[in-house]
Amino acid sequence: MYKNIEIIAEVKTQSPFGYKSEKTWDELFQVAEKIGDIISIHTDPRWGGSFDILERARTLTKKPILAKGVHNTDEEIKKAIHLGADWVLAVGRIPEAYTEKCMIEPLTLEELKGIPEYLRVVWNSRDLTDGRPKAESFTEARKIFKGWLCQASHIKTITDLQGGANAILVGTNLINFVKSLE
Repeated sequence: MYKNIEIIAEVKTQSPFGYKSEKTWDELFQVAEKIGDIISIHTDPRWGGSFDILERARTLTKKPILAKGVHNTDEEIKKAIHLGADWVLAVGRIPEAYTEKCMIEPLTLEELKGIPEYLRVVWNSRDLTDGRPKAESFTEARKIFKGWLCQASHIKTITDLQGGANAILVGTNLINFVKSLE
């Protein structure tokens, strides 16, 4: 926790946008476990994840785990919960299964407007089609959504935190972010 903002620490070894970590999965997991209120584990191979890795992570920590991936089907959400995830990211949709255990990531501000405020929402400032920053900002998202809202992507240090975030999700820059906390 940093100034009443939950830290979701992401264990990410790669991305489809050219990122490749210099640290191993185990090294990143140790850092995430140390500073995260919630640990984000990828289930999508494009980000170096899998459901097997999620299952392994559950044996390594008692902290809450967010299964991070697109999770296009409710079956994937059920599988993640069954393997030990406390939370599951659902991108671009509100699932019918385990909705109360999902964090919803809308792709646009227009989608955000349709999400009930009792759900947890992740505003990813990265466009998932090409990896570039979205034109719409976290500040714009916060004006629209009054419920629990997580700021995600492009967070390098504590100076990148936006007002109004209930949580932050830090992955690519996890090591630098930890240094900025010291």
